[in-house]
Amino acid sequence: MPYDKDSVLSYSKREAMETQLTDLSQLKITHHDDGRRPVPRRGPGKAGWIAVAVALIIVSVFASRLLVAPPAAVEVAIVSTVNPDQPTVVLIATGYAVAQRRAAVASKGTGRLVELNVREGDRIKKGAVIGRLESADMSAVLARAQANRNVAESVLDEARAELTDATLSYERKKSLIASGMIPQADFESAEARYRRALAVVASGEAGVKAAGAAVRSAEVDLENTIIRAPFDGTVLTKNADVGEVVAPFGSAVSAKAAVVTMADMDSLEVEADVSESTIEKIRVGQRCEITLDAYPETKYDGIVEAVVPTVDRAKATVLTKVRFLNRDDRVLPEMSARVAFLSGPASVANQRPVIAVPPSAVVARGERRIVFAVRGDRAEEKPVEAGGAVGNLVEIQSGLQPGDRVVLNPPEGLHGGDRIRIKTP
Repeated sequence: MPYDKDSVLSYSKREAMETQLTDLSQLKITHHDDGRRPVPRRGPGKAGWIAVAVALIIVSVFASRLLVAPPAAVEVAIVSTVNPDQPTVVLIATGYAVAQRRAAVASKGTGRLVELNVREGDRIKKGAVIGRLESADMSAVLARAQANRNVAESVLDEARAELTDATLSYERKKSLIASGMIPQADFESAEARYRRALAVVASGEAGVKAAGAAVRSAEVDLENTIIRAPFDGTVLTKNADVGEVVAPFGSAVSAKAAVVTMADMDSLEVEADVSESTIEKIRVGQRCEITLDAYPETKYDGIVEAVVPTVDRAKATVLTKVRFLNRDDRVLPEMSARVAFLSGPASVANQRPVIAVPPSAVVARGERRIVFAVRGDRAEEKPVEAGGAVGNLVEIQSGLQPGDRVVLNPPEGLHGGDRIRIKTP
């Protein structure tokens, strides 16, 4: 077999490569048998991911609280137009609505109440029948008095007839005695009869008058069993019921004095106590504003009707009576009221209305004067030009319009664009 050098070299290279591969396959990592095993590396796991999520949520909540501030709670007022020369309040006093015409209506007679025609709240006219007492005895007395009057009138008629006859006899015998046709004794007898007839007639007339007076007295007693309204008014309380005994002054223990209590609502006035140290601010005819605690949203016009010329030593106050000028049916006796006494009527010199706000709405920011107007849930900073005082307000010459809402006593850190929350009363 011939010798091929190239073939021999190729064979030798292949053999060397196979030997190297065989040697590499024998390589391995030798583990030390000391009881320790390598710890496998793991990922975060489910619990780890939950903890990360909770942490992110807490961080986002704190970040939102730091970045978004809570809205500031503020009070607001509405911009209004007022008359610069309108009356101002000089004094405020409290009192009660009191009816100047009020009566506890009772009977002048004593008896059992058999009829009651009214109840609380009824409006009645003067002379209307409120109730009646038992009157059978009074009716009997009246009937007897009327019968006695009839008897007296009959006696008087008889006396007058006798007087007529005696007068004719006297006149006839007077003419006959002058001619000497009858004796003197007959004439004197006729004259005596005539004079006696005159006296009987006079007595009869007096008896008729006495009987008439007895009849009128019985009629009055019967009328006293009827309880009538003394004036136009409204029944406030009912103090007796049918079947109870009523006496003029409640003399009996079981008797009622007043049947009803009534008042004339047109005579309602506010009686207010004014301190004697400020009474110089009050005068008769002064205009007032009346506010009832029951209806605080309604203001009633009033005028000082009277200042009672005496001082309550215990309270050091003077009673002042204020009359309603526009009272309505809601005003009731004994309602508590507040009276604002005004300085005086507005003059005609200055009737131009101006825009005004409470002074607490205007604040200084450097050299500027601003207000915070309410725009939705945000505060809008608006520069204004303020004028003089108008009563309890301050005039705004520019920067606001009537009907705008402004923040009162704005917090120190409030800025334009900040979120606000209006306080509820």
